[in-house]
Amino acid sequence: MKQLFLLLSILLFGTSVFAQQTESTEVEMPPMLLPYTNPLLESRSQLQVIDQPAISMEMDTEILRRISNVYRLHVLAIDAQVQGDLVQAENYINQSFGAIQTLLDEYPEIQYSRRFAELYRSVMAEHSEFYGITEVRSETEGDIFEIQSELFSDQDDWIAEGFVLPENLTINNTDVPLIQNQHVNRMLMYYTVRRPDVMERWLERSEYYFPMMREIFEEEGTPLELIHLSMIESGLVPTARSWASAVGLWQFIQATGRFYGLDVNWWVDERRDPIKSTRAAAQHLRDLYDVWGDWHLALANYNLSPRGLRRAINAAGGVQDYWVAFPYLPRETRGYVPSYIAATMIAMSPEEFGFERPRNGVAYEFDIAEVAGLMPLEDLADAAGITLQELRSLNPELLRWATPPGESYQLKIPKGTLDEFLAAYKEIPKENRAQNIAMHTVSRGESLGVIAQRYGTTVRALYESNEGLSNIIHPGQRIVVPVQASSARQVASAGSSSNQPQRASTSSNRQTQQVQAPSNTTSVTYTVKSGDTIGHIAEWFDVRAWQIRNWNGIGNTIRVGQRLTIHVPSNRADYYRQVNGLTFAQKQELERRQRAGEDIFALRFDGSSSGSNGTIRYTVRRNDTLIGIANRHGVSVADIQRDNNISGSRIYAGQTLTIRRR
Repeated sequence: MKQLFLLLSILLFGTSVFAQQTESTEVEMPPMLLPYTNPLLESRSQLQVIDQPAISMEMDTEILRRISNVYRLHVLAIDAQVQGDLVQAENYINQSFGAIQTLLDEYPEIQYSRRFAELYRSVMAEHSEFYGITEVRSETEGDIFEIQSELFSDQDDWIAEGFVLPENLTINNTDVPLIQNQHVNRMLMYYTVRRPDVMERWLERSEYYFPMMREIFEEEGTPLELIHLSMIESGLVPTARSWASAVGLWQFIQATGRFYGLDVNWWVDERRDPIKSTRAAAQHLRDLYDVWGDWHLALANYNLSPRGLRRAINAAGGVQDYWVAFPYLPRETRGYVPSYIAATMIAMSPEEFGFERPRNGVAYEFDIAEVAGLMPLEDLADAAGITLQELRSLNPELLRWATPPGESYQLKIPKGTLDEFLAAYKEIPKENRAQNIAMHTVSRGESLGVIAQRYGTTVRALYESNEGLSNIIHPGQRIVVPVQASSARQVASAGSSSNQPQRASTSSNRQTQQVQAPSNTTSVTYTVKSGDTIGHIAEWFDVRAWQIRNWNGIGNTIRVGQRLTIHVPSNRADYYRQVNGLTFAQKQELERRQRAGEDIFALRFDGSSSGSNGTIRYTVRRNDTLIGIANRHGVSVADIQRDNNISGSRIYAGQTLTIRRR
């Protein structure tokens, strides 16, 4: 590769930043599955505490109160174990997990606090002790994080003088401004002189993923150049995982991913699914632009919490401009947007920067085969005529040794091999196929927590599945272990006969089963629309994705026009019947309002809580802006000001606004 010599004399203007919107969300798991993405599942001998001079980490009263609550749950978990109540201990441990993850989601800056680091260590140690986890997982997965530590560093001793931009460099006309200043130039130098090998790897990987990304971003109406952000986020590695449990090509934390319909459990992490995560990223970036009205600020908010970004803007005098707020941003965010701009400039014109454009690269393409739940991946790889690693590369969302429990799973296999795969799949011996339950023989030193962790279930599920089970178990004892979302209830109701393994139906002989409706519920019908996922629909109807799959006898894939039956509380059926007639944006807005604590179940569409035609009552949330609220409801700022007698742009959390659709 030809080395270029850049001149740092080009010191123009500057700007851009990164951070995910992290609305607090309480993650409820089916009773059988442990939360996979909690950072405390990853043993860490040390939690790095980094000085962030740009933003001081002030421990306000609210943060201290929440840290105190986590410690309280931690102590209650230990006390429950002393009392021999392992189910309650497990509840407290998982509550402390959820609380600490939510705290990290809402206040990412807290990761640099020593007080938080000590809390993290304490809760992690108790979890590992309870579930008998001894293996040490690395803090991160993927080469991007080592690159970021160097890329976002303040050390400039490697910068060479005499560095000049290529002559006659073509700057493409893009929706996201590719400005040039000293900060962007520093990143250009890093990619072309300091570490050209990094950009070469990214360009090679882009040939594999970018065709798919362009298609999705175009469908979602998001600027196509933003696909290059995946280079900065993950280095185009779908299994990339940060220490804070951001995962995948687009580094979604669990709360944000769940909001955009990405399912995460012990078996599957859809943040690692290239297709689903890319669509979620396109929607998330578009939503952030709707809030800020500026792409550089939207990128900053992808990397930094809204609270942190707003604080930097206020420190800079209140001007909503990334480059004005630049000196007050955390170090990583100061490097994030310039890094994106530089990577995009090079990737759009690689030859002008001395790189060779990859040719004839293989794109991320595949056929879909519907297979049974709990099918061993090794057998599926053999049927596809590929290695296990190749199968995992096509299906990086699969976390375990088999497909997830359920009626079926849509497996990706090499393009053009579907007929051959289906023929080989039918020949897989029946004894290799899935079971809903397993029989475990207790070994010396095992506890119920250790067994639950091994099978990806919970201590409560073990009690429900084994009548008369004590917290004291002995070697040689046989225990029924449920491995499917509905198994515990089936086994518990089967009495002594539950000790016999039960076979799951396969894709070749499956029949739709009638599932009994839960008590005090009414069934409503929802018709699948473009862009919907099972995760989205579960959010809108306040149920779990696995319940929708069970009620309708389906796998993880739905099609436009498909009619789904969903059981909702009878006293709220009138509200849920309206959901089918709403637009995607309206349903997402309702979800946001519900998460903010608003009682949405009295709303009637027309869209009002009082019944007036075309009018809704909106409760302002933290970090809301008038322009963001107006964009989400399809009205103008002037409309909201006029309907609410507001003369300026100042609003406050908890304020109720009348919004009248024109």
